[in-house]
Amino acid sequence: MSNEECEYSRPMPPGSLLNEFHAYTRLIPAPEIGEWVQSQILSVDGNLHNPDHGHLIDADLRFMWASSAFAKQGRTVLGQAESVMMRVGGWQKARMEQQMYEWFGEVPKFIITLAADFCVQCTDLEFCALVEHELYHIAQQVDEFGAPAFTREGQPKLTMRGHDVEEFVGVVRRYGASDDVQQLIDAAAERPEVAKLDIARACGTCLMKLA
Repeated sequence: MSNEECEYSRPMPPGSLLNEFHAYTRLIPAPEIGEWVQSQILSVDGNLHNPDHGHLIDADLRFMWASSAFAKQGRTVLGQAESVMMRVGGWQKARMEQQMYEWFGEVPKFIITLAADFCVQCTDLEFCALVEHELYHIAQQVDEFGAPAFTREGQPKLTMRGHDVEEFVGVVRRYGASDDVQQLIDAAAERPEVAKLDIARACGTCLMKLA
């Protein structure tokens, strides 16, 4: 898989998000990332098609740009997947719901946020690995027999999951890694499908799991 293939239709953050000064981190919806994920990663015709993410084809998932990365546990967070949960009540909950509706027209179940200041200058392979790592955090639930679980409407039941030590095996398989855990060595021993990269240390979702 060539660098050119990875670059195809790659979304870029708007210049206004990075060039305008604000005293706070700005976040804006990024539907273009969702469209790129659907066409390039989820679609069987995509240049980066990965069947591991098949359960996300019709998922209630939205994407956002953050104007800058942030620091957590001594690391720089470049991406984060999260399940949208309204943990407060009263006007606090109303404020959160209003923001979701203004951004997306609804309250989505999952959001993936990427650091625009990193994505605007990173390589195509770094961008692809970052996006896929965050996608791997949203998994399909399993039933009591270990089989994939579905809703009454036949849609996959989704849930957040942690990480395989320091990286997902799927990302290692596709992008490569340098980890000393045997399971990851087995995956990394195969020729990477895209490139060699370790992105977990820049993932906010992973850092939350380690906290």
